[in-house]
Amino acid sequence: MRVLGVDPGLTRCGLGVVEGRAGSPPRMVTADVIRTPADFSIGRRLVAIEQVIEEWLDRTNPDSVAIERVFSQHNVRTVMGTAQAGAIAIACAARRGIPIALHTPSEVKAAVTGNGRADKTQVTVMVTSILRLVDRPRPADVADALALAICHLWRGGAEQRMATALAAARQPSRCAAR
Repeated sequence: MRVLGVDPGLTRCGLGVVEGRAGSPPRMVTADVIRTPADFSIGRRLVAIEQVIEEWLDRTNPDSVAIERVFSQHNVRTVMGTAQAGAIAIACAARRGIPIALHTPSEVKAAVTGNGRADKTQVTVMVTSILRLVDRPRPADVADALALAICHLWRGGAEQRMATALAAARQPSRCAAR
């Protein structure tokens, strides 16, 4: 399974692609950050983010896209920009029929560090260790995007298997129908 993780933001939008399967350590495919200047209009910034995400989807061909769920922050202006950038990623993936998952920051932190309240340094250290990287991913937005991808790889696969099993269990048995 190949997952594109997106840590949304207008100034810096982290992107990270991780692949793996159950029982094997995940592997980083690529990671980077989209930067847009603060003096650009909101429309120009969102179009720039969309163009890069579309290029990444073309180039990396992910099986799913994991995006940070924005649920609360103190600065409304920041949360709006983050939500708008996240919506761009959702629209790009949905347009292609790629499954989308939203994970809260605490879910991601718990998945990669075991602590839902871990700080950015702890997340970066664990992402570096899990992916067996020589250098820590920088900036923190890149580490967060990789953490999102890892979280979804580990949790999303299990959630999908559970959903498939539940759907199969709800189907009437062929023997019972006779």
